[in-house]
Amino acid sequence: MKGLKILVTGGAGFIGSNFIHYILKKYPNDRIINLDKLTYCGNLENLKDVENNPRYKFIRGDICDSAAVNNLVAREKPEAIINFAAQTHVDRSILDPFEFVKTNVLGVHVLLEAARKYNIKKYVQISTDEVYGSVKKGKSKETDNLDPSSPYSAAKTSADLLTLSYFKSFGLPVLITRSSNNYGFYQYPEKLIPLFITNLLENKKVPVYGAGKNVRDWLYVLDNCSGIDLVLRKGKIGEIYNIGGDCEKENIEITKIILRALGKTEQSIEYVKDRPAHDLRYALDSSKIKKLGWRPKYKFEKAIQETIKWYEENQDWWKRIKGGEYLEYYKRQYLKS
Repeated sequence: MKGLKILVTGGAGFIGSNFIHYILKKYPNDRIINLDKLTYCGNLENLKDVENNPRYKFIRGDICDSAAVNNLVAREKPEAIINFAAQTHVDRSILDPFEFVKTNVLGVHVLLEAARKYNIKKYVQISTDEVYGSVKKGKSKETDNLDPSSPYSAAKTSADLLTLSYFKSFGLPVLITRSSNNYGFYQYPEKLIPLFITNLLENKKVPVYGAGKNVRDWLYVLDNCSGIDLVLRKGKIGEIYNIGGDCEKENIEITKIILRALGKTEQSIEYVKDRPAHDLRYALDSSKIKKLGWRPKYKFEKAIQETIKWYEENQDWWKRIKGGEYLEYYKRQYLKS
C-alpha cells in the first residue's frame, strides 16, 4: 500500500518530534521530511532514534526563507504539509514580539504560497487554544470569536485567519487544529511542567505566577498527535478542530502534584509577580473532533507520572539545554562537516 509523504515543519520541537515518532510507528509506508531551523528549542536529540530510518529525512531550514521552502517542496513533492514550526513561549513574545510575528505569520504565508504553487493535497496549520483568549465559563468552540491576549497568541490568530483565507480565496485544502496545553516527553524546559520537574530535580524552587489560580486544560502530547493525524486523514477541508484533554487544573494543583511525586514540600514554591495579560482560564469544546472518532487515550494521573519519570531518567537531555550547552553539543554531533 502506498503511504503518505508528509513535510513536517518544526519537527525537531516538542510536539513535532512526538508526531514524527507517532507517524513512523503507526504507518509503515508513510515518509517524513522534517524541515527545522533548529532555533533554541529545536533539538535533534529528540529524533536520534529515527535519524537513520530510510523513511525519514531531516533538512535544516527556515520557513521564512521562501526560496528554500519552494525548492524543497518542488524537489521532495510532499502530498501534505503539517506546520508545527512556531515561536511559542508567551513570556518570550512579550519581551520580543518581532520574532513571533515573523515566524508565526510570515513563515505561515511562505508555506501557504508553496502549498498553493505546488498543489499540495492537504495543509494542516497547528494552532492553540490561546487564540480564544480567557474563558470565564463554558468551553471554547471553533466558531467562537477570537480574543488573543499576547503577541504570541495574536500571531497564531493571524496565522489561522491567513490559512483560512487561502481556502476561501484560492481553494487551498487547509485544516487547522487548536490544542490545549500539551505535556510529555521532549518538552523544552521553559514550559510549566518540565520547568518545575527539572528545577526540583536540581533542588531549586519553582516559580508560580500570582496565586497559581490560572486554569489550563492539559493534553498528553500523544493524544494531540493522534488528533492531528485524524484531522489530516479524515477532517473536512476548510475546517477547524479543537483538541482538548478534558482535564482542567489550576497551576497550583499541577505544582503540588509534581512536588508530591518528587518528595518535595511546598517550601519549594516561590510565588512571583504575575505576567502581563495572563489569561485566567482556557477550556476547549472538542465535540467536533470526537464526531470523527477521537478521544483522549491517556489518563492524566498516569501520564504525568510517566512524564516525571522520563525527566528523571533523561537528565543529560535537559541539563545540556538548561546549562546552555546544547548548541555546542549540536554542532559537534550534527554539523561535523
